[in-house]
Amino acid sequence: MNITQAKEYVRDCVRLYLKKDEYGDYVVPVVRQRPIFLLGAPGIGKTAIVEQAAQELGVALVSYSMTHHTRQSALGLPFISHRLYDGMETDISEYTMSEIIASMYDVMEESGLKEGILFLDEINCVSETLSPSMLQFLQYKTFGRHRVPEGWAIVTAGNPPEYNRSVREFDVVTMDRVRVLEVEEDYEAWKVYAQEKGIHNAVTNFLDLKKEYFYRIETTGKGRSYVTARGWEDLAGILTLYEQEGLSVDETLVGQYLRNERIVKEFTAYYDLYQKYKKDYHVEDILAGRAEEETVKKAQEAPFDERLSLLGMLMDKVQGEIRSAMETSAYLTDMRNPLLAARSALTKQPEADALFLLSMLQKQEEGRRTLLSSMEKANSLSDADRRKHKAVLRFLQEAQKESLTEGFGSGEAVFAFLKRKFDGQVEGLKKETGRVQERLHQLFAFVDCAFSGGNEMLILLTELTVNDASARFIAAFGCADYQKYNEELMLSERQGDIRREIVALEL
Repeated sequence: MNITQAKEYVRDCVRLYLKKDEYGDYVVPVVRQRPIFLLGAPGIGKTAIVEQAAQELGVALVSYSMTHHTRQSALGLPFISHRLYDGMETDISEYTMSEIIASMYDVMEESGLKEGILFLDEINCVSETLSPSMLQFLQYKTFGRHRVPEGWAIVTAGNPPEYNRSVREFDVVTMDRVRVLEVEEDYEAWKVYAQEKGIHNAVTNFLDLKKEYFYRIETTGKGRSYVTARGWEDLAGILTLYEQEGLSVDETLVGQYLRNERIVKEFTAYYDLYQKYKKDYHVEDILAGRAEEETVKKAQEAPFDERLSLLGMLMDKVQGEIRSAMETSAYLTDMRNPLLAARSALTKQPEADALFLLSMLQKQEEGRRTLLSSMEKANSLSDADRRKHKAVLRFLQEAQKESLTEGFGSGEAVFAFLKRKFDGQVEGLKKETGRVQERLHQLFAFVDCAFSGGNEMLILLTELTVNDASARFIAAFGCADYQKYNEELMLSERQGDIRREIVALEL
């Protein structure tokens, strides 16, 4: 299965493991909660699968790489305990709590979350001294004498032996105690993830043309050669920073992330060409509706790979603006809660002074900081949620500072100021969504004019549909061009199906 399917499977499995009956007991007994074992090649996104599942479930996450653990660190250290048995005093050996188990209790204490996922990576690379204890752990969820806390599901991961010399293949007894998910590289599944993360368009454009380069591990005369999803994502991040700083990108830089000479050379050459396309086609002019006839003609006559790169640049620009608008929308929606709470408080105490409301805003800010901190400590915070919470905090901070500067006397005056500030940002969002809708219109108009009769319109519609941010934007704010061309292409496809059926029936 691909990473998307694996993430959904992990999420649903953990959700079922954490399900309780009417008495508060877990429906699936702990001894029957088989750990999930993600088995797949290195760098395909196994860790990201578990992180996203924890974020979507809103549970804590504790991650450990088992290659770093000895028997002592995993099981605890021995110490002498003095006991009294049936009137007889004796000394016995006990063990301190496992570092892994202790870290779970630390996260629960710091975050307030009592349920979570314990993720153990490279579990089939444990040391020889620790290996016998893994069978006990996988079945009974214990390290030494200490049990994994109730409410914690276990997900493990490892590489097949052909990718890692340190792998110790599990025997049948061990494998019979885990749920094995074989995860395979899949560019199309990764591309959806890449678009949601805003990964550099040059990478996805190149891989659209060279899908066979997405993941490759092989042995050459110079040794092991490899290109992984992790490498592409890290390369994309550094490309963005290099462009922001005006630094040049060369094969030496690319080769630090992609360890395959041929792919390094081809991607670097493509990246140079990609930068040339950006200058030649004036993407901003196209989206502003100012595309010159020469630009349209150049696009019409361009080879397919150039047309695909141009379309990718246009979509990347618009998708980035859509993501920004949807993040602002999410933040303003969340910001309504503090405002409604302030309004409710003033309804109960209409004569309250400014300090009363400012004190309330201060408490809301502190509560939000506590929430943000607990989610960060639990490792269950997505990038989008982090930005949303920080935007709310910034609003509350600025509102308090500006209110004090204005010297408002009553709570009503402070609330009226908050309402104006909030309404101003809502109005700004309306203008921004209108601007993005216009740029979407210009994108559709250009694709229709420059690529009429080609597959580019279908590609555009598909990308807008599968991308989470653009799909939500169109559902929330509408896009007449999307509806129009989508219906036309669906009608054309239905007509094509009918023709094929007629031909098949020899009518």
